[in-house]
Amino acid sequence: MRLRIDLAYDGADFRGWAAQPGLRTVQAELTSALTTVLRLPEGSLRVTCAGRTDSGVHARGQVAHVDVPEDAEQGSETAARQLGQLDVLARRVNGVLAKDARVRRISVAPEAFDARFAALWRRYAYRIVDDPARVDPLVRNHVLFWPRALDVAAMDEAARSLVGLHDFAAFCKHREGATTIRTLLEFGWTRTSEGMLLGHVQADAFCHSMVRALVGCMIAVGEGRKDPAWAAEILTGRRRDQNVVVVPAHGLTLEEVAYPDDAELAERVAQASARRTLAEGAEG
Repeated sequence: MRLRIDLAYDGADFRGWAAQPGLRTVQAELTSALTTVLRLPEGSLRVTCAGRTDSGVHARGQVAHVDVPEDAEQGSETAARQLGQLDVLARRVNGVLAKDARVRRISVAPEAFDARFAALWRRYAYRIVDDPARVDPLVRNHVLFWPRALDVAAMDEAARSLVGLHDFAAFCKHREGATTIRTLLEFGWTRTSEGMLLGHVQADAFCHSMVRALVGCMIAVGEGRKDPAWAAEILTGRRRDQNVVVVPAHGLTLEEVAYPDDAELAERVAQASARRTLAEGAEG
Protein backbone atom coordinates (compact mmCIF):
# COMPACT_ATOMS: atom_id res chain seq x y z
CA MET A 1 0.00 0.00 0.00
CA ARG A 2 1.37 3.41 -0.97
CA LEU A 3 0.31 6.29 1.25
CA ARG A 4 0.36 9.99 0.41
CA ILE A 5 1.36 12.24 3.29
CA ASP A 6 0.67 15.99 3.28
CA LEU A 7 2.73 17.77 5.92
CA ALA A 8 4.12 21.06 7.15
CA TYR A 9 7.15 21.93 9.26
CA ASP A 10 9.19 24.77 10.70
CA GLY A 11 12.65 24.14 9.33
CA ALA A 12 14.56 26.18 11.92
CA ASP A 13 15.71 23.20 13.96
CA PHE A 14 15.94 20.68 11.12
CA ARG A 15 19.03 20.03 9.02
CA GLY A 16 16.88 19.83 5.92
CA TRP A 17 14.68 17.03 4.63
CA ALA A 18 17.12 14.24 3.78
CA ALA A 19 18.16 11.81 6.51
CA GLN A 20 21.78 12.21 7.63
CA PRO A 21 23.58 10.23 10.34
CA GLY A 22 23.51 11.99 13.69
CA LEU A 23 21.47 14.95 12.46
CA ARG A 24 17.84 15.89 13.01
CA THR A 25 16.04 15.89 9.65
CA VAL A 26 12.40 15.86 8.57
CA GLN A 27 12.71 12.58 6.69
CA ALA A 28 14.27 10.82 9.66
CA GLU A 29 11.72 12.16 12.15
CA LEU A 30 8.72 11.31 9.99
CA THR A 31 10.05 7.84 9.16
CA SER A 32 10.69 7.13 12.83
CA ALA A 33 7.20 8.29 13.83
CA LEU A 34 5.51 6.15 11.17
CA THR A 35 7.62 3.12 12.09
CA THR A 36 6.78 3.54 15.76
CA VAL A 37 3.05 4.00 15.30
CA LEU A 38 2.73 1.12 12.82
CA ARG A 39 4.98 -1.08 14.98
CA LEU A 40 7.25 -1.97 12.10
CA PRO A 41 10.93 -2.98 12.20
CA GLU A 42 13.44 -0.17 11.92
CA GLY A 43 14.51 0.32 8.33
CA SER A 44 11.33 -1.11 6.81
CA LEU A 45 10.00 2.27 5.59
CA ARG A 46 11.41 4.88 3.25
CA VAL A 47 9.64 8.23 2.89
CA THR A 48 10.05 10.13 -0.40
CA CYS A 49 9.14 13.81 -0.71
CA ALA A 50 8.24 16.22 -3.50
CA GLY A 51 10.96 18.74 -2.65
CA ARG A 52 14.09 18.03 -0.60
CA THR A 53 14.22 21.27 1.36
CA ASP A 54 17.61 22.49 2.58
CA SER A 55 18.60 23.06 6.19
CA GLY A 56 16.46 25.81 7.72
CA VAL A 57 13.87 25.94 4.91
CA HIS A 58 10.21 25.70 5.98
CA ALA A 59 7.24 23.96 4.37
CA ARG A 60 3.49 24.50 4.46
CA GLY A 61 2.66 22.24 1.53
CA GLN A 62 5.19 19.42 1.46
CA VAL A 63 3.99 16.12 0.00
CA ALA A 64 5.54 12.71 0.56
CA HIS A 65 4.78 9.07 -0.08
CA VAL A 66 5.66 5.86 1.73
CA ASP A 67 5.16 2.21 0.81
CA VAL A 68 3.81 0.15 3.69
CA PRO A 69 4.91 -3.52 3.56
CA GLU A 70 2.24 -6.12 2.98
CA ASP A 71 3.01 -7.82 6.27
CA ALA A 72 2.05 -4.61 8.08
CA GLU A 73 -1.33 -4.60 6.35
CA GLN A 74 -1.91 -8.22 7.29
CA GLY A 75 0.05 -8.24 10.54
CA SER A 76 -0.70 -6.72 13.92
CA GLU A 77 -4.26 -5.73 14.67
CA THR A 78 -3.12 -2.23 15.62
CA ALA A 79 -1.34 -1.59 12.31
CA ALA A 80 -4.17 -3.04 10.26
CA ARG A 81 -6.75 -0.94 12.07
CA GLN A 82 -4.77 2.27 11.61
CA LEU A 83 -4.25 1.61 7.93
CA GLY A 84 -8.00 1.27 7.68
CA GLN A 85 -8.51 4.55 9.55
CA LEU A 86 -5.92 6.93 8.17
CA ASP A 87 -7.20 9.90 10.13
CA VAL A 88 -6.36 7.93 13.27
CA LEU A 89 -2.92 7.13 11.86
CA ALA A 90 -2.26 10.81 11.14
CA ARG A 91 -3.33 11.79 14.63
CA ARG A 92 -1.07 9.19 16.24
CA VAL A 93 1.90 10.12 14.08
CA ASN A 94 1.44 13.74 15.17
CA GLY A 95 1.42 12.53 18.74
CA VAL A 96 4.93 11.16 18.22
CA LEU A 97 6.33 14.04 16.16
CA ALA A 98 7.71 17.15 17.83
CA LYS A 99 5.55 20.27 17.54
CA ASP A 100 7.59 21.79 14.70
CA ALA A 101 6.32 19.16 12.25
CA ARG A 102 2.67 18.31 11.56
CA VAL A 103 1.05 15.75 9.30
CA ARG A 104 -2.00 17.42 7.77
CA ARG A 105 -3.42 14.37 6.06
CA ILE A 106 -2.64 10.75 5.17
CA SER A 107 -4.47 9.13 2.26
CA VAL A 108 -4.17 6.08 0.05
CA ALA A 109 -2.17 7.17 -2.99
CA PRO A 110 -3.70 6.60 -6.41
CA GLU A 111 -2.02 4.14 -8.76
CA ALA A 112 1.26 5.48 -10.23
CA PHE A 113 1.49 8.29 -7.67
CA ASP A 114 5.04 9.36 -6.87
CA ALA A 115 5.50 12.39 -4.64
CA ARG A 116 8.67 13.43 -6.46
CA PHE A 117 8.29 12.45 -10.10
CA ALA A 118 4.52 12.90 -10.47
CA ALA A 119 4.63 16.55 -9.37
CA LEU A 120 3.73 19.12 -12.02
CA TRP A 121 5.28 22.00 -10.12
CA ARG A 122 6.48 23.26 -6.76
CA ARG A 123 5.76 26.77 -5.48
CA TYR A 124 8.01 28.56 -2.99
CA ALA A 125 7.74 31.94 -1.29
CA TYR A 126 10.56 34.09 0.03
CA ARG A 127 9.77 36.85 2.53
CA ILE A 128 11.84 39.98 3.16
CA VAL A 129 11.34 43.05 5.37
CA ASP A 130 13.53 46.01 4.35
CA ASP A 131 12.12 48.67 6.69
CA PRO A 132 13.69 48.76 10.19
CA ALA A 133 10.43 50.15 11.59
CA ARG A 134 8.60 46.99 10.46
CA VAL A 135 11.05 44.45 11.84
CA ASP A 136 9.10 41.98 13.98
CA PRO A 137 11.19 39.70 16.21
CA LEU A 138 8.25 37.28 16.46
CA VAL A 139 8.77 36.24 12.81
CA ARG A 140 12.56 36.40 12.77
CA ASN A 141 12.82 32.67 11.91
CA HIS A 142 10.63 33.01 8.80
CA VAL A 143 11.44 36.42 7.32
CA LEU A 144 14.74 37.89 6.14
CA PHE A 145 15.39 41.32 7.65
CA TRP A 146 17.31 43.37 5.07
CA PRO A 147 19.04 46.58 6.25
CA ARG A 148 18.63 48.57 3.03
CA ALA A 149 15.55 49.59 1.03
CA LEU A 150 14.74 47.44 -1.99
CA ASP A 151 13.07 48.47 -5.26
CA VAL A 152 10.34 45.85 -5.68
CA ALA A 153 9.47 46.97 -9.23
CA ALA A 154 13.05 46.45 -10.41
CA MET A 155 13.18 43.05 -8.70
CA ASP A 156 9.93 42.03 -10.34
CA GLU A 157 11.19 43.08 -13.77
CA ALA A 158 14.39 41.10 -13.31
CA ALA A 159 12.52 38.06 -12.04
CA ARG A 160 10.13 37.92 -14.98
CA SER A 161 13.05 37.92 -17.43
CA LEU A 162 14.07 34.48 -16.12
CA VAL A 163 10.73 32.74 -16.70
CA GLY A 164 10.84 29.84 -19.15
CA LEU A 165 12.87 26.75 -19.95
CA HIS A 166 16.55 27.47 -19.27
CA ASP A 167 19.77 26.01 -17.98
CA PHE A 168 19.96 27.48 -14.47
CA ALA A 169 23.57 26.40 -13.83
CA ALA A 170 24.40 30.01 -12.84
CA PHE A 171 21.99 29.71 -9.91
CA CYS A 172 22.57 26.10 -8.83
CA LYS A 173 25.17 24.37 -6.72
CA HIS A 174 27.01 21.99 -9.02
CA ARG A 175 26.31 18.30 -8.48
CA GLU A 176 28.13 15.74 -10.61
CA GLY A 177 25.80 14.15 -13.16
CA ALA A 178 22.77 16.28 -12.22
CA THR A 179 21.00 18.42 -14.80
CA THR A 180 20.41 22.12 -14.13
CA ILE A 181 17.78 22.53 -16.84
CA ARG A 182 14.48 23.66 -15.35
CA THR A 183 11.24 25.31 -16.45
CA LEU A 184 10.58 28.39 -14.36
CA LEU A 185 6.82 28.79 -14.67
CA GLU A 186 6.41 31.94 -12.59
CA PHE A 187 8.72 34.33 -10.76
CA GLY A 188 7.71 37.73 -9.44
CA TRP A 189 7.80 40.14 -6.50
CA THR A 190 5.13 42.16 -4.73
CA ARG A 191 4.99 44.29 -1.61
CA THR A 192 2.19 43.38 0.79
CA SER A 193 -0.04 45.87 2.59
CA GLU A 194 2.16 45.34 5.67
CA GLY A 195 5.25 46.41 3.72
CA MET A 196 6.79 42.94 3.35
CA LEU A 197 8.44 41.92 0.08
CA LEU A 198 7.04 38.62 -1.14
CA GLY A 199 8.85 36.67 -3.82
CA HIS A 200 6.84 33.87 -5.40
CA VAL A 201 8.61 31.31 -7.56
CA GLN A 202 7.08 28.29 -9.27
CA ALA A 203 8.86 25.68 -11.38
CA ASP A 204 8.54 22.10 -12.52
CA ALA A 205 11.52 21.36 -10.26
CA PHE A 206 14.44 23.13 -8.58
CA CYS A 207 18.11 22.28 -8.28
CA HIS A 208 20.19 22.66 -5.13
CA SER A 209 20.22 26.25 -3.71
CA MET A 210 18.48 27.58 -6.85
CA VAL A 211 15.73 29.62 -5.19
CA ARG A 212 18.04 31.25 -2.66
CA ALA A 213 20.53 32.16 -5.39
CA LEU A 214 17.73 33.65 -7.49
CA VAL A 215 16.64 35.75 -4.51
CA GLY A 216 20.23 36.87 -3.94
CA CYS A 217 20.36 38.06 -7.54
CA MET A 218 17.09 39.96 -7.10
CA ILE A 219 18.39 41.69 -3.97
CA ALA A 220 21.41 43.01 -5.91
CA VAL A 221 18.94 44.47 -8.42
CA GLY A 222 16.63 45.77 -5.70
CA GLU A 223 19.47 47.66 -4.03
CA GLY A 224 20.38 49.31 -7.33
CA ARG A 225 23.83 47.68 -7.53
CA LYS A 226 22.74 45.94 -10.74
CA ASP A 227 20.11 46.77 -13.33
CA PRO A 228 17.23 44.35 -14.05
CA ALA A 229 18.86 43.10 -17.28
CA TRP A 230 21.77 41.73 -15.26
CA ALA A 231 19.71 38.72 -14.11
CA ALA A 232 19.28 37.45 -17.68
CA GLU A 233 22.98 38.07 -18.36
CA ILE A 234 23.91 35.89 -15.38
CA LEU A 235 21.53 33.17 -16.60
CA THR A 236 23.03 33.00 -20.08
CA GLY A 237 26.56 32.86 -18.64
CA ARG A 238 25.77 29.45 -17.08
CA ARG A 239 28.31 29.92 -14.30
CA ARG A 240 28.11 31.16 -10.75
CA ASP A 241 28.90 34.85 -10.35
CA GLN A 242 30.54 36.13 -7.15
CA ASN A 243 27.98 38.96 -7.07
CA VAL A 244 25.13 36.46 -6.70
CA VAL A 245 24.81 35.78 -2.98
CA VAL A 246 22.87 32.74 -1.76
CA VAL A 247 20.54 34.27 0.82
CA PRO A 248 19.76 32.65 4.21
CA ALA A 249 17.38 29.71 4.26
CA HIS A 250 14.97 30.93 6.93
CA GLY A 251 13.07 33.30 4.61
CA LEU A 252 12.10 30.45 2.28
CA THR A 253 8.95 28.31 2.50
CA LEU A 254 7.67 25.51 0.27
CA GLU A 255 4.06 26.55 -0.12
CA GLU A 256 2.44 24.08 -2.52
CA VAL A 257 3.01 21.09 -4.78
CA ALA A 258 0.62 20.29 -7.65
CA TYR A 259 -0.15 16.94 -9.30
CA PRO A 260 -2.07 15.95 -12.45
CA ASP A 261 -5.31 14.01 -12.49
CA ASP A 262 -4.97 10.37 -11.46
CA ALA A 263 -5.23 9.14 -15.06
CA GLU A 264 -2.22 11.26 -16.05
CA LEU A 265 0.12 10.29 -13.19
CA ALA A 266 1.98 7.51 -15.02
CA GLU A 267 2.67 9.73 -18.02
CA ARG A 268 3.93 12.50 -15.78
CA VAL A 269 6.27 10.13 -13.91
CA ALA A 270 7.72 8.96 -17.23
CA GLN A 271 8.24 12.56 -18.39
CA ALA A 272 9.89 13.67 -15.16
CA SER A 273 12.18 10.63 -15.05
CA ALA A 274 13.64 11.38 -18.50
CA ARG A 275 16.82 13.38 -19.02
CA ARG A 276 16.09 17.05 -19.74
CA THR A 277 17.46 18.92 -22.73
CA LEU A 278 16.98 22.53 -23.78
CA ALA A 279 16.22 21.40 -27.33
CA GLU A 280 13.41 19.04 -26.40
CA GLY A 281 12.28 20.42 -23.04
CA ALA A 282 12.31 16.90 -21.64
CA GLU A 283 12.02 16.70 -17.88
CA GLY A 284 13.94 14.74 -15.26
